[in-house]
Amino acid sequence: MPHTRPTHARTAPTAPASLDRRIESLRATAEADPRVEGVLLYGSWTLGEADAHSDLDACLYVREEDVDAFDGREFVERLAPLKLAYTNMHGILAVVFDDLMRGEFHVEPTGPGIAEIATWRGQVHFPRPEAAVLLDRTGRLTAAAHELAAFTPPEPLATARQLTDELANWTLMLAHVQARGEHARAHNLLHAVIAPLQLKLCRLLRGSTAHWLTPSRALEADLPGADVERYATTAGPLTPEAVRTAAANSWQWSRELAAEAADRWGVRLPLGLHEEIAGALSRAG
Repeated sequence: MPHTRPTHARTAPTAPASLDRRIESLRATAEADPRVEGVLLYGSWTLGEADAHSDLDACLYVREEDVDAFDGREFVERLAPLKLAYTNMHGILAVVFDDLMRGEFHVEPTGPGIAEIATWRGQVHFPRPEAAVLLDRTGRLTAAAHELAAFTPPEPLATARQLTDELANWTLMLAHVQARGEHARAHNLLHAVIAPLQLKLCRLLRGSTAHWLTPSRALEADLPGADVERYATTAGPLTPEAVRTAAANSWQWSRELAAEAADRWGVRLPLGLHEEIAGALSRAG
């Protein structure tokens, strides 16, 4: 995932020996299986941020003539016993090992799968391609990973415009569901939809686009304390009054971030709509 220098310096964690051992086991198991032509790691281990709570995330590139019959669970179970294995909502093999380490494994046909890596630019970053590529029988996977070695930050104007529009749209929906009395749904919108958009806009403004795909990750270290405090005011317990307060705080912060983006990058804002959304929130619930 994308990674830049955080606003606040952090001491890089040391990957636990258990994760190192499992990664080496994955390498050896893949090398011994001629059907597997490449293995690409992603996530915290690749970024040098792995700790005792990290997952094992990998793409397995399988020969195209073998991919339909390839049993991902059987392959992964060679690494260690599994307590859980299933295909998750994104179509990815998700597992829990016997030591409670989590894992995600994409099983892809080699040709199309490696070709798709080029589309990850701006979303996925491999600062150490040699650490990300565990196995490459053809040389194509290494070349593709090296294409993502240099970080490509989000383009400020287009990204800020997208985020400010998204915030206006989803906050208006929040006002409507509050007015309907669906406080649980409003609470979920604040946490699951609006907050990640706010944090991305905040990161963009602060020049801290580390962890772009999961903008709440390392929030306390990546962003100034004042922003963390503002974020905290947009959350609260599931009571009508608390949701109303959090919604009002959330929209106020969204408007301030949007105004900052407008000043810096010339983002055009629908200010009349912003006022109407504030009014709708004040009448809701």
